[in-house]
Amino acid sequence: MLQPKRSRYRKHQKGRVGGYAMSTDLSFGLYGIQALEEGRLSARVIEASRRTLTRKFRRTGQVWIRVFPDLAVSSKPAEVRMGKGKGAPSYWAARVKAGQMLFEMDGVSPAIASQAARLVSYKMPFSVRFVYRQEN
Repeated sequence: MLQPKRSRYRKHQKGRVGGYAMSTDLSFGLYGIQALEEGRLSARVIEASRRTLTRKFRRTGQVWIRVFPDLAVSSKPAEVRMGKGKGAPSYWAARVKAGQMLFEMDGVSPAIASQAARLVSYKMPFSVRFVYRQEN
């Protein structure tokens, strides 16, 4: 799973997710998966989506991951009373803004790419859409 090699701080503040996304266009591939809502994307979801894409493409196409989980999300253990400080970091997540490109794909037919995007959308905690490059 993806996570930073080193981090300046062990625990992060929760912060906010909203705002305008910068990476809204396709940069690498012909097809993409774009977020329609903002939210957090855990490293587990990113890895599960990547596996779904590569298995659907049968190792022929190429996949680019456009998000990176750089936010440490902490949680307290089960059945522990409130207080006594902040919990230990439990997983890494990425902040995703509405309109941000999550994955890009190339080297497969449009039908297979759209089927793969539909399979990935079931794993996402927010709504996404399939986009493709307009040839001019």
